[in-house]
Amino acid sequence: MLISYYLPSNNLTNDTLETLYAAPSWTASKIYRKTGIKSRPIAGTELVSDMAVKAAQNLFDEYNISPQDIDFVLLCTQSPDYFLPTTACLVQERLGIPTTSGAFDYNLGCSGYIYGLATAKGLLCAGIAKNILLITAETYTKHINPLDRSTRTVFGDAAAATYLTIEDIDLIGNFVLGTDGKGAQNLIVPAGGMARTRDDQTAVEHEDASGNIRSDNDLYMNGPEIYAFTLRAVPGLVSEILTKNSLTMEDIDYVILHQANRLVLTSLRDKLEIAEEKFCIDVEELGNTVSSTVPIAIKRALKREPEKLHPGAKILIAGFGVGYSWGGTVVTL
Repeated sequence: MLISYYLPSNNLTNDTLETLYAAPSWTASKIYRKTGIKSRPIAGTELVSDMAVKAAQNLFDEYNISPQDIDFVLLCTQSPDYFLPTTACLVQERLGIPTTSGAFDYNLGCSGYIYGLATAKGLLCAGIAKNILLITAETYTKHINPLDRSTRTVFGDAAAATYLTIEDIDLIGNFVLGTDGKGAQNLIVPAGGMARTRDDQTAVEHEDASGNIRSDNDLYMNGPEIYAFTLRAVPGLVSEILTKNSLTMEDIDYVILHQANRLVLTSLRDKLEIAEEKFCIDVEELGNTVSSTVPIAIKRALKREPEKLHPGAKILIAGFGVGYSWGGTVVTL
């Protein structure tokens, strides 16, 4: 299980946001205290396919992998280049991956990497594929109204690429997955799909009680409800992951949860009573990159703490959010 990633070169800093918002409650230092984020990468004109290709090329270069070896492409995104065709097909062609390979997109957010690993393991176990390229790529900032401080201060854009082979089957543990569509309206882009197409009416901007401005064409996040869902769902998820893998928290060397923001992560760490030294918080330079937070956090932790994340170390990983959707497993290095 090999991982590389790509970050856009453009960065939106808290200092820039302070200048844009010019409000006493939204200074650079206050944004950092609320979120734990100082800057976030922004895709700008780059598309998901552009970032996906760059993440995959970084993976191929770093680990000397040939595109010809890939026989399946999984691409997680909620910002596809087109409604159709699937962005995975565009990525397959641009990377020179054989036309004998399977390829498809799947639409998930913060739990997307976990679902991708589960799907990849299933394909490997079934003998359908031998060498899988799993890509998470997201440009949530394209969904965000620049005047919606509740989302613009949190999200960043990124892509991650993971190479999985039949040798990884025994290193990826049993999965716990869950869904609760009752929470769908709490993190949503209301207009733009077939349920409600965009028109002049959906483009009308409105201001909420907190001073955030957005239209129905933009991303809406009910922060308090998402936070409550997270504190309600994740402790049980972690407990189920340990039980399903016949482990205790003492057996786990490191915990990497979806990197939503520092408040969410510290609240979960306290609620789960996990020691700081075995719990990952890595949002300061990245923000919330949605489906890419977990693989990027794994990669950065491997470089930052190689003595802790040694061969044989066990990492509990979990994602949760939009949908609502959640999932997790244990990965052995």
